[in-house]
Amino acid sequence: MEVNTTGQTPGSLLKEILTGSQMLFVAFGALVLMPLLTGLDPNVALCTAGIGTLLFQLVTKGQVPVFLASSFAFIAPIMYGTQTWGIPTTMGALMIVGAVYALFSGIIKMRGVGFIHKYLPPIVTGPIIMVIGLSLAPYAVHMALGRTGDGSVQLFDQSLALSISLPALITTLLVAAFSKGFMRLVPILAGIVVGYSLSLYHGIVDFSPVTNAQWLAMPNFTAPEFKLEAIIYMLPVALAPAIEHIGDVLAISSATGKDYLKKPGLHRTLLGDGIATTAASLLGGPPNTTYSEVTGAVILTKSFNPRIMTWAAITAIIMAFVGKLGALLQTIPGVVMGGIMMLLFGLIASVGLGSMVKAKVDFEQPRNFIIFAIVLVFGIGGMALNFGGYNIQGISLCALVAIVLNLVLPREESAQEQS
Repeated sequence: MEVNTTGQTPGSLLKEILTGSQMLFVAFGALVLMPLLTGLDPNVALCTAGIGTLLFQLVTKGQVPVFLASSFAFIAPIMYGTQTWGIPTTMGALMIVGAVYALFSGIIKMRGVGFIHKYLPPIVTGPIIMVIGLSLAPYAVHMALGRTGDGSVQLFDQSLALSISLPALITTLLVAAFSKGFMRLVPILAGIVVGYSLSLYHGIVDFSPVTNAQWLAMPNFTAPEFKLEAIIYMLPVALAPAIEHIGDVLAISSATGKDYLKKPGLHRTLLGDGIATTAASLLGGPPNTTYSEVTGAVILTKSFNPRIMTWAAITAIIMAFVGKLGALLQTIPGVVMGGIMMLLFGLIASVGLGSMVKAKVDFEQPRNFIIFAIVLVFGIGGMALNFGGYNIQGISLCALVAIVLNLVLPREESAQEQS
């Protein structure tokens, strides 16, 4: 039988390619949802997800079977950034976020993870993650009701919008909660399919972009620009995906029976994530993060070979140059996205709450109540401060306030510690 230079038979190589394509299918709904919500090019997101995954494999020496793609934690900041400063400046700020990952990586390598527990305990990171999700709640509801994201224009009749957005939401909920096996990994894709089918039925899908698009086309790459105000705003958002990254590495380690925190090391996996995010922003793509959906698919199929992710990445890059695919994705009406976002943004908030519950944050201590309350009110209420002509608001202000309060407020001995 013919064997290639890597010792694989053609049959085993074909199996790897097909399994890699399946992994991309699992990630596809979430991967393209983020750029569609933020106004970025979904084909660029496909390309940068593939490039980011390959770079991650290079940094981690091809030892970890994960796929990197669009991070939901950045939806709100990118929406604000593109509206305030434009896409190039937002991309420049995201490049610096990638550099922060590299900084975290270096500190972890030198000092271990102890500094994270000191400066970024769950009482700091939990409320910040909650704000990321809750601050977007009005945007999701407006779109689900047939309006623009800011609610200023009614695009579709409200009853028509709800007849599409609610079934999309319910489908996503049902698939996530009740389905088994492979289907449980693609709730977002299932919701999009149902919502899009209803949109076709009601005749609100405009196919002119698909007709005008070429089959093969260069993605709409965008070079970054830099502005200090945008960088300051974006930096704290790195906390959420960094925490998510650690959780995903722990999950895949548990599934494969290998401790990836030690080999290749958390510092390498986090560095790979940061380099992938920097590379994505260089081309105008959304920041990358390890995908829990793909981790779930790896566990389900027991496809622990990291080379499978190489083929998933290559498939994503090839698909990025299919112009009609990107145009078709952009025909998905906003009401479909609004339905799914009502769950998605709530889930982001629940991750923050869950991190505090898991860490058993003691709310008998007044300091914890204070931090939690101030961060939520500042974040959801839209508090903004001006220092020397620079505005600090949103996630960046919440992060700064939470870290400072955590360091200066006195700790009390809990009842459990006293006993």
